[in-house]
Amino acid sequence: MDAPWLFVLSPPCALRKAVVATSACGRLRRARPPRRSPLHVLPRLRCQSDGVDSRTSVSVDPDRRLKVEAHELFMPALSSTMSEGKIVQWLKEVGDPIRPGEPVMVVESDKADMDVEAFEEGYLAQVLVESGGTAPVGATVGLVAKRKEDIEAVRSCGLECVVDGSGSRHDGTTAYPDNMPKRTMTTAAPEGETVVAASPAPSPPSTTPQSPTPVAPFAPSGTPPTKPPGVMEVFMPALSSTMTEGKIVQWLREVGEHVTKGAPVMIVESDKADMDVESFEEGYLAYVATPNGGMQAVGEAVGYLAATKADIPAVQAWAQAVHEGGGATVKAPAAAEQAAPPPPSPPSPPEPRMPETAPPPPSSSGRIIASPYAKKLARERGLDLHGVKGSGPNGRIIAEDVEREARRRAVEQAAAPPTRSIATPEAKKLAKARGVALDNVRGTGPYGRITGDDVRRALGEPMEHEEPEKKSEKVSEAAPAPARAKTRAESSAPTGSVPMTGMQKAVMNNMNASLSVPVFRVSYRIVTDALDALHARLKPKGMSVSALLAKAVGLTLKKHPIMNARFEPPASIFYPERINVAVAVALPDGGLITPVLRDAADTDVHELNRRWKSLVRAALEKKLKPEEYQSGTFAISNMGMFGVSAFDAILPSGTGAIMAVAASLPEVVVQPNGFTGVSRVMQVTVTSDHRHIYGAQVAAFLRDLADLLQNRVEELLY
Repeated sequence: MDAPWLFVLSPPCALRKAVVATSACGRLRRARPPRRSPLHVLPRLRCQSDGVDSRTSVSVDPDRRLKVEAHELFMPALSSTMSEGKIVQWLKEVGDPIRPGEPVMVVESDKADMDVEAFEEGYLAQVLVESGGTAPVGATVGLVAKRKEDIEAVRSCGLECVVDGSGSRHDGTTAYPDNMPKRTMTTAAPEGETVVAASPAPSPPSTTPQSPTPVAPFAPSGTPPTKPPGVMEVFMPALSSTMTEGKIVQWLREVGEHVTKGAPVMIVESDKADMDVESFEEGYLAYVATPNGGMQAVGEAVGYLAATKADIPAVQAWAQAVHEGGGATVKAPAAAEQAAPPPPSPPSPPEPRMPETAPPPPSSSGRIIASPYAKKLARERGLDLHGVKGSGPNGRIIAEDVEREARRRAVEQAAAPPTRSIATPEAKKLAKARGVALDNVRGTGPYGRITGDDVRRALGEPMEHEEPEKKSEKVSEAAPAPARAKTRAESSAPTGSVPMTGMQKAVMNNMNASLSVPVFRVSYRIVTDALDALHARLKPKGMSVSALLAKAVGLTLKKHPIMNARFEPPASIFYPERINVAVAVALPDGGLITPVLRDAADTDVHELNRRWKSLVRAALEKKLKPEEYQSGTFAISNMGMFGVSAFDAILPSGTGAIMAVAASLPEVVVQPNGFTGVSRVMQVTVTSDHRHIYGAQVAAFLRDLADLLQNRVEELLY
């Protein structure tokens, strides 16, 4: 491949060299999803001067490029609908060191403000888009030098110093390939540099009518087949700033279905949560390159859309040749009937049947679009609306749909052999009081047992944590659990090498990054008799220990703001305005996520408890929004429910401290009256960043926290 060229401004517009002229013009290169063919980075800068659109290219001495090495900072895609972003603030100054995973700027997308982390190590050499400026997704907004002494050289040679391969965006976009014809002309150039001007030279339109001809099969030498016109890619988006690959949980459209712009086409599991991915184009889903359950790197194509229904066979044949290999033949749609199919030719797919009015399927993300009366009927009949197809406007579920579904299920139940519903006593009591048929409720408890939360879910009400069942209550062997409720214990354990999920990979990367932070640990034993008594008093109202601990920690952090602060390189301490307590939640698939209770110190404990239950439910269903798990300023990891006596927690990035909470266990201790007695004691261990937090500060924090929980626990209610 030829050495890449950098398009810069020709005089009189170019007041500065190379990349510096980028900011002067205020124009950035466009970006689009990557193609599988090799690309080289081609920034395109345009500047109007006296009505002339001039483009020149500057070639940098290859020896000079070898002496310095730089990487680009891109505008990431922080949501699947984001097309451009605004840089709210640069968190680094020119010359500051940057490490992988370290926030470098705050970007305002179409959803929220988020920290954007660096993917490469080095030093910030140049800012191309200042704070307050906007740039399209994939545009270069800054340059990072590999070494500090290379900063000036990078500023001088700009994008020519970028290492090979860095044109591949971490958010799934690349620069346009240089596929324009060029013509050479002479122009002024700085001393010591060769300047060749290139401008597009479009060929004049042909006057001879051309009939469409079939595209010949690509040669055995590996020449790629010709891409049919109108093909649109569905690519793997970057759903978070740290996501490098995603897993397709489910395709929401079948091959042949019509896809409108903005309609969800698939559900993607990122390193944070499951999210619906919307289509940026309108067309017909012609080919699925990555099926359900498949993994794909960010920016890679996972499917293809055809512009019209008639183009589907041609797109399918082309996509099969690209992804599956072989001597597939790609035909032009207009000449498909005239061309003789060369052997071996893939069989033409059947004509997809499209209903005249196909309502969109129910959203798998948990959002139900239904009329209020339909929801009321569903509650009365114990129907789960997730499986009901709506016939109203835009797929809205109406009362007739609920009645139809109720009749259908009644017929199925009458024809099905009688079965016995296994339910907990609380579930039976709640179902009887609310008139819910347990046969219509799906059990999520052990061996498919129906719990109280299952009944509440069927009623559309918030779930509450049930009391553990008594050991004496055993499931009768005469009542086998439904096959769909099969538990892990019943399934065979995996063997051999199993790829990590996106969530597990994110945890792995965070753990590796934590090794570079100097930490220390301080433990403290807290008598929890007063806390246990308060919890027992509030438990009938659904109060959780996590909400009480978060409130206690929030109040104590007010007195010790250094424990709520974080270190910022090279030598500063950031004090957040709010106290946001992140509490770790273990996910069923082995992942870990930290929902955040915002403003824990100033929020009523009952409101914190309601928020916590909602956050846990969303976390288990992988529906947390980024702002619900990325804004923590202090973290808590509670494993007391497992009965552990003590443990250490790993400090997460972006925080200064995390507190590990062990079980509250009975011990013989000296009572306040001087006699010995049995009290429950809980050990907590705080892991802190030793760059800005010191041992005496942690000890003082734990002392005040213990005093609050032991002697002033009623303050949690104020």
